[in-house]
Amino acid sequence: MLITLLPDLLLLLGGGCLKRTLPPVGWQGIDRLNFYLLFPALIFISALASPPKGSDLLIMGSGVWGLMGLACGLGWLVRWWGPEKFVDFAGMWQTAWRFNTAFAMVVVQALPAEYRGLMSIAIGLAVPVANILAVLALTRGQQLSVWRTVQQVVTNPFLLASVAGIGCAILGWRMPEPIMIALEKLAVAAVPLALLSIGAAINWRALLTLSRFEVALHSIKLLILPLTMLLIGILFTLATGPVIVLMVFAAMPTASAAHVLAAVYGADKEKVAKVIAQSTLLGCLMVPVWLAIISRVFLVAE
Repeated sequence: MLITLLPDLLLLLGGGCLKRTLPPVGWQGIDRLNFYLLFPALIFISALASPPKGSDLLIMGSGVWGLMGLACGLGWLVRWWGPEKFVDFAGMWQTAWRFNTAFAMVVVQALPAEYRGLMSIAIGLAVPVANILAVLALTRGQQLSVWRTVQQVVTNPFLLASVAGIGCAILGWRMPEPIMIALEKLAVAAVPLALLSIGAAINWRALLTLSRFEVALHSIKLLILPLTMLLIGILFTLATGPVIVLMVFAAMPTASAAHVLAAVYGADKEKVAKVIAQSTLLGCLMVPVWLAIISRVFLVAE
């Protein structure tokens, strides 16, 4: 499993080495291309290749929303370690339940191909709930525009790609061959570009100034959630595929979109950016560990 992930780790390090070859606006352009085009193509292709079963949807829905609810509750328990101003706390709080879905699609490539469709389902189920929870937290005490909230949720490219892929898979629809070939070529480019960009964005110095609240958020996100999913999978003997994908999903670092929402709603965006950098770096260190555990506990048993 770790050998399979080695090329991805090399690309991650390569992004760090190439950081100064592009100005920040160049890396931002790559991120936007990935967000609006390449990863939606990858998510769509992955979802289309694996028509979901009713049992998978039930397990994935329960798992994804349960994990997010647990993270939300645990984050609230350490409220008093966070910033005094609620909007600043909310900006950081959201990082406990948000998941880097692009990174999730990268990591799932190290697993058997049949699991990639399940990750697309997880993303489709998580994106709207994550955005709604974050917006509700950040707009507490503010004038909330319902239309703006709905618009942000329903136009998310990852959500649209997940829904479209799952819908086409269920109905047995398939795009014309030239369109499918074009989408497949876009999908192939998504993972390496994302890894280079993630590597370029990692701020190694962010780990040197970890506060108590930040340690708590990272412990929830990168330790407690995947460990919880591991124990549930073992104790309840659930289907291997969904449990593995949910455990990978739970182990993901937080989403960079948290910074965008924090800026829009007036939270301290610098603190949020710091948490995202820390989570990304710690996630890169922890994901191989969780993959090794998955391989030993679940895949070897198969």
